[in-house]
Amino acid sequence: MTIWHWVRHGPTHEKTMVGWRDVPADLSDKEQIARLNAHLPDDALLVSSDLIRAIATADVLTHRTRNRLPHDPNLRELDFGDWDGLHAKDVSDLHPELSWAYWTTPGDIAPPNGESWNQAARRINAAVDKLNTAYPNAHIIAVAHFGAILTQVQRALGVGPKDAMAHKIDNLSTTEIHFGKDGWQVPKINHTP
Repeated sequence: MTIWHWVRHGPTHEKTMVGWRDVPADLSDKEQIARLNAHLPDDALLVSSDLIRAIATADVLTHRTRNRLPHDPNLRELDFGDWDGLHAKDVSDLHPELSWAYWTTPGDIAPPNGESWNQAARRINAAVDKLNTAYPNAHIIAVAHFGAILTQVQRALGVGPKDAMAHKIDNLSTTEIHFGKDGWQVPKINHTP
């Protein structure tokens, strides 16, 4: 069984939509990071998205017995396209019907020059499948993003995108997902140690 420990990167304090835009994480809460580090398995693989907020968070989780894998661009956040960097109100003013549909009926609807939920899920699923095949029976700590983690919650629970998006994923929280011969299991969502 492969056990995934999904970690959402540290907070960015951005008040606008952040997808593929590269913004740093605030990793100043040393006590919370220490609790997170203690909660995660020592003997694990460690992978992150290639965005700086995920890389820096993975850096603080590096441990002498954790084998760091190359950063994976396929573990990035949803691509918000032209909406990246805009406040939600600005997006709804610019594209009222499209933005309403994007959030209330996620699936095949995409922002201008961005990707839909389903496109992101296929991208992230492929990366996860590749690691499941390469490292069966491993613990994998994956430092990623809100949307990336929720695509895996959706997949494991067998629910639609809207139901997956109803889950909260806090910064520096863990979501544990198991993959084995009997399929997927989700013991923990949004656990903050």
